[in-house]
Amino acid sequence: MKFNTTNSSNILFNKITRPFLLIGAFVLLCSHDLYIKMETYFLKPNQEATLSLYNGTFEKSDNTIATDRLLDASITAHGKRSSIADDQWKDQDSTITQFTFKAGEEGTYIVGVSTKARILKQTAESFNGYLKHDGVLDMLHQREENNTLNEDVEESYQKHVKAIYQVGDTKTEDWKTVLGYPIEFVPLENPYDKHTGETLDIQLLLDGQPLANQLVYADHVANAHSHSHGHHHGEHGHTHDHDDEEHSHTNGQRFRTNNNGVLTLHLTEDGIYYLRTIHMVKVDANKGYTHQSKWSTLTFEVTHQHGAHTHTHDNEDEISTWIFVLASVIIIGILFMFFRKKD
Repeated sequence: MKFNTTNSSNILFNKITRPFLLIGAFVLLCSHDLYIKMETYFLKPNQEATLSLYNGTFEKSDNTIATDRLLDASITAHGKRSSIADDQWKDQDSTITQFTFKAGEEGTYIVGVSTKARILKQTAESFNGYLKHDGVLDMLHQREENNTLNEDVEESYQKHVKAIYQVGDTKTEDWKTVLGYPIEFVPLENPYDKHTGETLDIQLLLDGQPLANQLVYADHVANAHSHSHGHHHGEHGHTHDHDDEEHSHTNGQRFRTNNNGVLTLHLTEDGIYYLRTIHMVKVDANKGYTHQSKWSTLTFEVTHQHGAHTHTHDNEDEISTWIFVLASVIIIGILFMFFRKKD
C-alpha cells in the first residue's frame, strides 16, 4: 500500500501554519488607526516642533506612511491652507514618519493628513476579529444578522486625520475649517477655549454631511505638564453607549452621534485627547471589493484654566505658610527677649 506523503505533509503544514497566519493577519489589521501626534499641542511663536504620524495606536506606531499614499498633507492657519511637501516628511525609523517645522505667529492651527484607498483581502475569521477588536460593531452585527460571518472579504480602506494645536495665546477661527475629507471630525467650539472639567461638542461629517448614529471612541493621555484631577462619573460624566453591544477592545468614552452627527466630549482631565471612528459599508460586487471603510481621528490638548481664580488654593497655601513663618519668628523673638531679661 502506498501512502501519499506529499498530501499528508501539506495537510500537516497547513494545520501548523494556519494559526500563525491568522494571528499575523489579526495583528496586521487590528488597531491601525492613524494619528497626528505631538509632544505638546501648545506651542510658542516660531518654536521648532515635530509632528509624528502614528500608524497603529496612539501609544505605539507599527509602521511608517509612504508619501505616495498621501492625498493631502496640509496646515491651515489665518485662513490659508499650506501643503506639506512629500520631501518634508522623514522616517524616524521603520515605524514613525515625522515632519519638523517652525510654528508661525499666534493662532489656532489645523494639520490634516488624508491617504489614498487601499484594498486588502481578508479571511472571514480575521475580518470578524478585526471588527470586534476595533469596535466596528455595526458591521459585525450586520454580518451576524445576515448569516455572512463565514464570508471572506476585500476591504477598501482610507484614513483621514486631523490635529488642532495652539500657538501663543491669540485664538483664531481656523479650528472650524472643514478640510473636505471623505470623513472628518469638526469641533463646534474652539478646543482651546475649553478647559478641564468642561465639555466640547464635535460634529462628524461623511462626504460633507452630518453622520448620525455612528460609533465614536475617545480617550486621553497625560502629557509632561498635565495635572491630575478626580475622574468624574455621574449625571454629567461619561455619555457611554449603554446598549447591549458586545464589549470591544476600546478604552475611554464611547458615543453614538446624534441626528446632527454631534457628540459631546467630556474633558475630564488635563491631557491630549483623541477621537477615532471607522465608518464601514458593504458595497456592490462590481466595485472590485466587498466593503468600504473610511477612518477618521482628531487630536488636541486640554489643560486647566490659568486664571486669577484657578490657583487661589495655591495662593492660600503660600499665605498660610508665610503667616506661620512670621508668627514663629515673632514668638521666638519674644521668648528670646523674655529669657534675656530674666538673665
